[in-house]
Amino acid sequence: MFLAEEAVKEASKIATFDWFMLAFTVLIAIGFVRLLSVRPKKNYFAIAFTAVSLALFLLIDFIMITKVWMA
Repeated sequence: MFLAEEAVKEASKIATFDWFMLAFTVLIAIGFVRLLSVRPKKNYFAIAFTAVSLALFLLIDFIMITKVWMA
């Protein structure tokens, strides 16, 4: 009985918030690519802000996947 309870706890490591974090990372990456592809005049502040946000979200996703999901 106790082994089954532990197995259920182990199987439910992925939370709903994790899926939202991954979705936001994909959205930020799409926005970053779109900002870089603008031809006439680029908004460098928006590109820098998006690059920092994308780097932060990728770091958080990496930590989330390696420490929580794989543990």
